Amino acid sequence: MTSLPRDRVLSSLAHREPDQLAIDFGGMRSTGINAIAYGRLKRHIGVSSGAIRVYDIFQQLAEPEPEVLDRMGGDVVQLHRLCPSFGIPITEWKPDTLDDGTPCLVPAGLNPVRTPDGDLLLFHEKTLIATKPKSSDYYNPVHHPLADVRTPEDLDRTKVWRISEEELSYLRDTAARLRQTGYAVLASFGGNILEAGQLDFGYERFMYMLGAEPDLCRHYFERITAGYMDDLPRYLEAVGDNIDVIQFGDDLGSQSGPQISTRMYKNLIKPYHQAQYQYVRKHSKASVFLHCCGGVWPLIPELIDAGVQVLNPVQISAKGMDPAELKREFGKDLVFWGGGANMQTFVPTATVDEVRDHVRKLIDIFAPGGGFVFNQVHNIQANVPPEKILAIYDTALERR
Repeated sequence: MTSLPRDRVLSSLAHREPDQLAIDFGGMRSTGINAIAYGRLKRHIGVSSGAIRVYDIFQQLAEPEPEVLDRMGGDVVQLHRLCPSFGIPITEWKPDTLDDGTPCLVPAGLNPVRTPDGDLLLFHEKTLIATKPKSSDYYNPVHHPLADVRTPEDLDRTKVWRISEEELSYLRDTAARLRQTGYAVLASFGGNILEAGQLDFGYERFMYMLGAEPDLCRHYFERITAGYMDDLPRYLEAVGDNIDVIQFGDDLGSQSGPQISTRMYKNLIKPYHQAQYQYVRKHSKASVFLHCCGGVWPLIPELIDAGVQVLNPVQISAKGMDPAELKREFGKDLVFWGGGANMQTFVPTATVDEVRDHVRKLIDIFAPGGGFVFNQVHNIQANVPPEKILAIYDTALERR
């Protein structure tokens, strides 16, 4: 008997090995596919219907359409936030063109200014908030709204963003619709702590503050976490039992290891993670999913203690992130959502046959005993050819 998409994911989340491998193709903003790569993939597999919708402006990600999702074996659909990037809602769309000339749809509120050099500038009111150089596949955030904050009193005069009633209505209606699809529903929440500070203050300034101004950091964390803890009950009430996974994010790692020490994580960051994650575990059936890039092995025991149940993207190319060791050490406590193909240092230069062998070996490591949802490490970039994308996913589909 063939299992259903949601059942495969639920079995994996429960650390039961499903009869068929659970697969995520584009089910969240870090398991996705660049719109240019998606357009090439559509053409390669002969899908001419539908339209490419670029729902994530920042990363230029496409929303997988049902026909493509089924061809790739995807078991997961995403409940987006109303404004996934740069405060622009995704309820209305307009025609546009990708950098390679492919027609697409973008959020109707996206109105960048093009410079004579071909760069794109994105403004909020009169403030420049992001740029997309002509040579880049992405928009780069350039505005740090708290850059001039120096005291707790300065912070108290700033605004903490909350979920609006409009967004709650959108979440309620969309979650109910997605539940009827038969796919597992992954709901994006956010709840960033470290990353929020890096964006609000600027990366270098905030990393300095963590060591030199911990009290100001704590005051900032308390303020944003109070906002998250006000939002979470309303968010969970809106989505109800129509979601299976709730996604938080905080990139704590780098290529060479954690960005901060375990001690600093425990003292400065963990309490604010733990408050959110434990609230969800107490008040929802949804699994707590953390997107956390980099070599985070030393922090994983603390993340588990904080309440993390699912780890993504499982960056196996980073220091200390050996797949077999991760599975052996943490496989009973964590679901690995990702880690199925090294998109950073292997896939770009490998042959198609080498990619297939690579994926088989990783599935053999992560899949036994459940606790694994297949996905490549992070998003598929614009320069990945469709032949390699199919090599990755068709190899995963061998387990169906």
